[in-house]
Amino acid sequence: MILITAPSRSVLPRTAVSLSDGCRRCYSTSQKSSGLHSFGFVSKGLKHRIFKASLITNPDDFAVGKYVGEYGFMNVTSYSSLQPGGPSDTRNIEVPNVGYSSEDIERLRIQDIGEGKVKIRLYEGRVVKGPFQGVRVIFKVYPGRRAGGIEADMMAANELNCHASLQEDSKIVSENIQILLGGFETRTGEQWLAFRNDGIYSAADYAKVRSEGISKDIANTKQTIWPSLDGEGKFKRRRFFVIKLLNGAINGLAFMHDHDRLHQSIGPASVVLNTISEGEATYLVPRLRDLAFSVDIRYTSLEAGTGPLSEGLWRRAIGAGAYSPLEKRAFGIADDIYEAGLLFAYLAFVPFCEMGVMDGLSLRRLFETTFQLDLAAAREH
Repeated sequence: MILITAPSRSVLPRTAVSLSDGCRRCYSTSQKSSGLHSFGFVSKGLKHRIFKASLITNPDDFAVGKYVGEYGFMNVTSYSSLQPGGPSDTRNIEVPNVGYSSEDIERLRIQDIGEGKVKIRLYEGRVVKGPFQGVRVIFKVYPGRRAGGIEADMMAANELNCHASLQEDSKIVSENIQILLGGFETRTGEQWLAFRNDGIYSAADYAKVRSEGISKDIANTKQTIWPSLDGEGKFKRRRFFVIKLLNGAINGLAFMHDHDRLHQSIGPASVVLNTISEGEATYLVPRLRDLAFSVDIRYTSLEAGTGPLSEGLWRRAIGAGAYSPLEKRAFGIADDIYEAGLLFAYLAFVPFCEMGVMDGLSLRRLFETTFQLDLAAAREH
């Protein structure tokens, strides 16, 4: 089982400007600009941040199409409960000792949830020049510093550098990580990252659609004496789809760890799918995205010190007794695997439940507070 006990944590690191802690997708229904058109933007700020990977940095090589939607990030901070003066990501709180053992106190979690500042827009588009001509792309647009603050710039640069690092060797590229084709900065300071369009739906979208389908099936069953004859077949197809989804997501995470990168925001909204049709499960390829909070865990980077996007992670690591680069690296990997375990739990429940019965935040509270990470008790429940 991949649910691993981790210290009190945030889903994503926080900085003094309140960076976001876990990613939850929220779609806009508005549609704009159905035709494609070229943007005469000035490519400047991103060029010097690119590693050796061959990425497109000329905005004239792209055509931008219709607006897809926008999403933001939610701050999900888990405070250590704990003992007076115990470590926390943002503040210390005191909880009276009511008979918990020291192990229980270490496991107890209290959560605070808020909305992050950075809002990201998505557009469809395609490459119109060069060797990738005709390739469909999804543009991920980070706001300029005036609208999104310095954290938007840091997130965009970090995401670009992480993808460039993972794609540095074209012979060893994971099919389970979204492919970055290029990026540029506009005159207004917006950072545009262009990803190959391998699907616009996420694992969260899939779970929502299936949950809504179950609610409709139950409502229809109550109105008729004939239950669905295909119920068992649906369950088998759903199980196969979920297993393949999880397998791809975990393979992508393992690839990142093998190449000295943490994800640090893995969840149902950070796994993009090329299909959500269970009849097409054979062709399903899950891909990890949203690497804005990824962390470099090469030993040289760990020895050099922390950056603004990773200071929350390493603060938790030190609070758990991880001081050396080797210990911090192990802590970071375990931290990622812990979140992957919550993704596992989410996909084991939500697509098989009625709409509104279960969600990711409720599952986290159940495991961290009600069951205190006791998997046997959770399974029995």
